Amino acid sequence: MKKIKVLLLTLFVGFAFISCYEDLDDNNIASIDINDFVWKGMNAVYLYKSEIPDLANDRFNGDEDYRDYLNSFSTPESLFESLLYLPETVDKFSRITDNYFDLQSQQQGTSLSNGIEFNLYLVPGSQTEVFGAITLVLNNSLADNLGLERGQIFRAVNSTNLNTGNFVDLLNQDAYTLNFADYNDNGTPETNDDTLAPNGMSAELERVAYTENPVHIAQTIDVGNNVKVGYLMYNGFNSNFNDALNSAFAQFQAEGANELVLDLRYNGGGSVQTAAYLGSMITGQFTGQVYSKLFYNENLQSSNRDFLFTNSIEGGGAINSLNLSKVYVLTTNRRTASASELVINSLQPYIDVVVIGENTVGKTQASITIYDSPNLSFENVNPNHTYAMQPLVANSSNVNDQLVPADGIDPTIEITESPNTFNMLGNVNEPLLAAAIADINNADRSFPNMKFSDLPRLIKSKKLIPAFEQEMYLEQ
Repeated sequence: MKKIKVLLLTLFVGFAFISCYEDLDDNNIASIDINDFVWKGMNAVYLYKSEIPDLANDRFNGDEDYRDYLNSFSTPESLFESLLYLPETVDKFSRITDNYFDLQSQQQGTSLSNGIEFNLYLVPGSQTEVFGAITLVLNNSLADNLGLERGQIFRAVNSTNLNTGNFVDLLNQDAYTLNFADYNDNGTPETNDDTLAPNGMSAELERVAYTENPVHIAQTIDVGNNVKVGYLMYNGFNSNFNDALNSAFAQFQAEGANELVLDLRYNGGGSVQTAAYLGSMITGQFTGQVYSKLFYNENLQSSNRDFLFTNSIEGGGAINSLNLSKVYVLTTNRRTASASELVINSLQPYIDVVVIGENTVGKTQASITIYDSPNLSFENVNPNHTYAMQPLVANSSNVNDQLVPADGIDPTIEITESPNTFNMLGNVNEPLLAAAIADINNADRSFPNMKFSDLPRLIKSKKLIPAFEQEMYLEQ
């Protein structure tokens, strides 16, 4: 595997212009030194550098002009945000942090979590009142130990009803009490007569340090006619758990799985290399062929690289492959992103990929973590601050040079999750899994008795989105 250090060596070319400026005055290191790091890092690696005039190599006339520019920004965050290309539509994903230790922990799968993920909706008939539905309870988490379940409805936090004006603050607390309610569709397919009623149940939740094994469920389902379906719910491309992912496929092999349902509906992405390993586990017959391509900005073309289908994990032994010619992928449009979309896009030229659920987020770019050091790696990092950046640095395509569409990948079979249709994940009656099994068996998949709600779903504040949602990154 070509290490990211190869990329970082090329960055010295990008620093040729920067090095003409002397080190900035130590008296203002608290702010201007960090701003210096922000500008130099973005100038060196940012994918959309050519679109940002302030990142041009000839932007400044000398030290004083450069220093005045850095001083014109009150915070490193404001400078960083000024350098993003169309942040509302194109680069919605680059980010900066003032604590790279938290970022490193998150990349390794550890973060502060109370163990639940949820969707938020408007109460039927209201434009301001809000309720939530638990979509996922993380294994061995606080919420799991409390017995919380997918599909539970909450109407209030700390006995205060949620609305569009308070839900961010109420749900962004480190500790709070969820107050649950019952959802009643009143036996009709319409949503305007649906009601919610408090049921007196509650749960006290607190964010604590939690490490998630992204292999949430791995099981084999015998659906008859000599068909065994491997069901894998996979929630993040975390290289620390490559062996756990490979073990899941060993289990599928041992149990005779000849079909696969890959549940990526709550998977926001992660390591590009792990995504290539997953594609190799699903297939196995394309070893050595191009799985995906990465290409950088015009100054870093020498760092362009191909990820290949492989039969082994670096330092981890042989890959367990199913040699499939078809795979089913379950998706949602708020959570299936980045490396998850890379898997779909990269497999499509080789095998039949049936997407069930909603269209995906639409993120085709990859990022790296850069630090304030001579070569932007963690080695010899500036000890005077803990800022780091995760800018977009490369675009990802499949072997046919096709990018993930900016508006996401459309489903083959469209099904929208809704509060009254949540079922236990991995249950054959859970709507998205049921649709896959029905397609495998060439059975009816119209679900005439199932109501799929058209309740307005709220877009979560960034404060409520898990830290590594919608990420695809290159590891150092």
